[in-house]
This record gives sequence, structure tokens and C-alpha cells, in this order.
Amino acid sequence: MVALTADRIDAAALEALVAAPGHGALLTFAGVARNHNRGREVLGLEYEAYAAMALVEMAKIEREVGERWPGVAVAMVHRTGLVAIGEASVVIAVGAAHREEAYAASRTLIDELKARVPVWKRERYADGSDWIANRS
Repeated sequence: MVALTADRIDAAALEALVAAPGHGALLTFAGVARNHNRGREVLGLEYEAYAAMALVEMAKIEREVGERWPGVAVAMVHRTGLVAIGEASVVIAVGAAHREEAYAASRTLIDELKARVPVWKRERYADGSDWIANRS
């Protein structure tokens, strides 16, 4: 399952989507808005996405992870709009038989999302804002 949302992301709901009797590992990654970057105080974030393309690319990434690690379940949601400090901007939940594949799949999902999905971040500061590419 992949999605974009302007609402807060419910990590527990995503975990429930990937849970299964055969999954001995449930792993959740949350990218959370922090209050600083590059020596500046960040007051909040804003995300924009090219939704149609972003969802297609997110689905491709999900499919690629499923082919590489059969049996792994994925739920990946990225925020759009305003994100307050402390709130998640992206949450990825992975269910797998074992922790090794859960960790590997989760890392691949976030790295590929940041590299390939058209989502842009604006950091808001007391004295203005900057658009920052969604890249690691």
C-alpha cells in the first residue's frame, strides 16, 4: 500500500496493514520534522508532490521490494502540505518473516523514495524559507 496524504500519518494503522501470522518482524520507520537543519532553526516543513507521478513511482518501488524480498508486506505514506516539528513526514511499515529482510526492505524503500519520487520540501525559518530537494 502506498499513499500521499495531507493528514497526520497513523503509524499503528500502517503496522496493522503489514502484520501477518508469518511475519516475525514488524518494522516501522518514521521520518520526523526536526527543528534544525544546516545550522538554522526550522519552524516547520511544507511538502509538495507531483501526485500522479509520485504514486506511480511509489508503487514501482513497492513492487521492486516485493520481487527482491518475496513475502514482505509494505505500507508507505508520505505527507503533503504543512508538517509541524515533531510530526512524521513519511512513514514506512514493513512486515517480514525475519528482521534481516525487514531492515533491508525498509532501508531500500526510504532510499528509493528519496531518490526517485517527485516530492519537494520547503523548510520554514523565522527569516524566510528554502525549497530543498527530497534527496538524501
